[in-house]
Amino acid sequence: MKTDHEMETIERVAKNAVNNRLCEASKAFLGESVAAKYSYNFSWLGRPIIQYPQDMIALQEIVWKVQPDLIIETGIAHGGSLIFSASLLELLDLCDVSATRGAANTPAVKRRVLGIDIDLREHNRLALDEHPLRHRIITLDGSSTSPDIIREAVDIASTHKHILVCLDSNHEHEHVLKELNAYAPLVSQGSYCVVFDTLIEDLPENSFPDRPWGKGDNPKTAVRDFLKKHTNFKIDTSMDNKLMISAAPTGYLKRVC
Repeated sequence: MKTDHEMETIERVAKNAVNNRLCEASKAFLGESVAAKYSYNFSWLGRPIIQYPQDMIALQEIVWKVQPDLIIETGIAHGGSLIFSASLLELLDLCDVSATRGAANTPAVKRRVLGIDIDLREHNRLALDEHPLRHRIITLDGSSTSPDIIREAVDIASTHKHILVCLDSNHEHEHVLKELNAYAPLVSQGSYCVVFDTLIEDLPENSFPDRPWGKGDNPKTAVRDFLKKHTNFKIDTSMDNKLMISAAPTGYLKRVC
């Protein structure tokens, strides 16, 4: 049964979707913030994390709800997102230990983050290796759509029960669609496949002149194609309405069956 606060929150979030002034302000901020590289300004426990703070809060809520024992991330960059996920899993284990303190021979929960990147720079690899949360992290070097890498990821996932996936590597339509077809099936029921940078579709033409992606060729168009054939995933629109400012509008895909 939901509390009064939870019911009030649901009502407020639903109203955001029809609040035209708020929607326009959100759209304007996103456009200006992308141009200013706003998401490049943050770090998590010492590592740069190229994310909007709102999406970080959303992931925290999802991790607490889903209680994953494996988070798969494509795209590592500086490693801040891996450290962020690792820290949340560390907190989950801490809560488990607190809940079972005093129980004899309670097995440790083997929660891990799997990061995949085709070009993990040496200085970023060194920084990850030296981080106190390194014991939570597994990395695979190679393209996230390579059959060999996919097989390795599937093997690792086979030893876990509750899996969350975050896609944030190459943002071209075909690449993201291949990632969705490869990694979304690993998501456990009730968990999410979060597809980042769907906002590219909503930005003006030529917002990324030095990149191969843009309007009509980006993660949001890949999500649309994927959902046509995979009815076991639904867009969590409540997350969009809650955040308003996000790199992943319509990208929070919940596995419903």
